[in-house]
Amino acid sequence: MGSYALPGPAVRRRLRSLALAFAVSIPLVATALVAPPDAQAAENTLGAAAAQSGRYFGTAIASGKLGESAYTSIANREFNMVTAENEMKLDATQPQRGQFNFTAGDRVYNWAVQNGKQVRGHTLAWHSQQPGWMQNLSGSTLRQAMIDHINGVMAHYKGKIVQWDVVNEAFADGNSGARRDSNLQRTGNDWIEVAFRTARVADPNAKLCYNDYNVENWNWAKTQAMYNMVRDFKQRGVPIDCVGFQAHFNSGSPYNSNFRTTLQNFAALGVDVAVTELDIQGASSTTYANVTNDCLAVPRCLGITVWGVRDTDSWRASDTPLLFNGDGSKKAAYSAVLNALNGGSTTPPTEGGGTIRGVESGRCLDVPNSSTSDGTQVQLWDCGSGANQKWTHTAAGELRVYDGKCLDAAGSANGARVQIYSCWGGDNQKWRLNSDGSIVGVQSGLCLDAVGRGTANGTSIQLYSCSNGNNQRWTRA
Repeated sequence: MGSYALPGPAVRRRLRSLALAFAVSIPLVATALVAPPDAQAAENTLGAAAAQSGRYFGTAIASGKLGESAYTSIANREFNMVTAENEMKLDATQPQRGQFNFTAGDRVYNWAVQNGKQVRGHTLAWHSQQPGWMQNLSGSTLRQAMIDHINGVMAHYKGKIVQWDVVNEAFADGNSGARRDSNLQRTGNDWIEVAFRTARVADPNAKLCYNDYNVENWNWAKTQAMYNMVRDFKQRGVPIDCVGFQAHFNSGSPYNSNFRTTLQNFAALGVDVAVTELDIQGASSTTYANVTNDCLAVPRCLGITVWGVRDTDSWRASDTPLLFNGDGSKKAAYSAVLNALNGGSTTPPTEGGGTIRGVESGRCLDVPNSSTSDGTQVQLWDCGSGANQKWTHTAAGELRVYDGKCLDAAGSANGARVQIYSCWGGDNQKWRLNSDGSIVGVQSGLCLDAVGRGTANGTSIQLYSCSNGNNQRWTRA
């Protein structure tokens, strides 16, 4: 596609059929909150290695190849997440208006779950691979058809799909930062929001994702446009849970080391991120390892999916972009990814951990009187060896104390109390530890703060706008 060197929609339709649990840049905190790499034996498959940090390593599966034993043996052995390559797209699932066909999609889904894998849904609303009847619609009729399609497909797979790519590729290529001029866009600029709201009602338990390509480089206009949309959605309560980065890297759209910055910045908005369609021209071992480590460095990176099993299965076969040669043999890039998954990621301990000390006060983050009661506000106190001061940062971004209690924000405004509460997975229990020593709430964007810049025993901890003050900086005692 122009300077980005990706083929147009018609060609794509024909062809394409995780840490550091968190890479803490605070040296003293890192050793306290993450288990050492050798705490767990290395795994010998991609999926098992990724699972050590609670992530997945998946692949795109084509239903027509499920009869090939060489194909299925690799796919079954190596991956723990599956995306249907084409079988859940619009033309496959509703070839005639009002007449759904899930035969091919179910074949992929059933193979996955019978082999112990989860499934990503791809995709519900897209300008490409629309059936002919949909291409001939416009305006309110097309809008209603989109809504009906989302409801029909999600009803069939309700409770079965862990993530849905609700909307795919809605932004224009190039430097405009504009929306793509598509028939869906011409129904009104709110069509993406409508799609997500429809999807939330259709299956409240599925993660709802926006998915796009050429959005990996933080400096690109397309990336910034997507970021602005996601930020707006989060601010207005539009139900978006995750953002997918296709990561089709090639000479026209090369990998840039700021991809990690991109992932971090989106995650900071309060959404999960995922690498959804990874392939790399020439299968550079270095680039594959870099992408893997980028995901591992971001606690909210759910996992990585490569777009195909072997080079011969790829929509870009001539670029030899995958981890397995056409004969099924492993490439050097495979070893690079496996080593990254094994060397940079372990399951955080469920007990113990490290103390977190305030830079200004020299005192530690403490649960008063070793209380385990939900709602107990945390404080500063002289550092000791008690369990009430031992915090473990998990792959999900939680700061856990004891067994099953999380550091919890009781609100998202300045002055909100910071307390312990039973872990439940909410964004108010997820935290980013930054290179400047600050600890930022994922939901609020506010910093962990000692009230009134207090330094004495018993000083309460709250959320407050980040100010770079030492009362908002933390390290290990």
